[in-house]
Amino acid sequence: MKNLLLAFIPLFVAVDAIGVLPIFISLTEGIDKKDKLKIISQSLVTALGLAFGFIFLGRAVFNILGITIGDFMIAGGLILFCIAIIDILRHDKSRRIPTSELGIVPLGTPLIVGPAVLTTSLMIIPAYGIYATLISVFINVLLAGIIFSFSEVLIKGLGEAGTKALSKITSLLLAAIAIMMVRKGILLFFN
Repeated sequence: MKNLLLAFIPLFVAVDAIGVLPIFISLTEGIDKKDKLKIISQSLVTALGLAFGFIFLGRAVFNILGITIGDFMIAGGLILFCIAIIDILRHDKSRRIPTSELGIVPLGTPLIVGPAVLTTSLMIIPAYGIYATLISVFINVLLAGIIFSFSEVLIKGLGEAGTKALSKITSLLLAAIAIMMVRKGILLFFN
């Protein structure tokens, strides 16, 4: 039980479901509740599939392809940056990401399970064990889905103008997060 708690905490920080919530609201603005639930389900399946697959195969795939964690962080950061810039610059309500893909990219990955979660998972396996890591990933991803499911409450409280303002602010924060990921990836090359 202690190992589970010790594995849960760093993964909770890495998943950062509360921090991703405003971005989820921004990306799903104008989508009806039924479609949002489909997107949430799709993002959870994607996040869990990627995390579990990475836990078992990540190091081997990286070694075979010659990819480093730094490479992975830079690529994820660049994808997030592109999404953020498109969102900041868009003036109409047209979807910049098709609804059918939204749960996979960017929600499932890299927002719910991205380089931070994948790297953290690999680092805590030796310390707390594979089972504690798998259970912690599962619980954290599930918590993200529950938090996203209650996003309507926040939207109602903010109103339409508040939601639009929050959307632009979170897009700017998403761009900053993307730059941070790229910066950390570059720093890994020098260490």
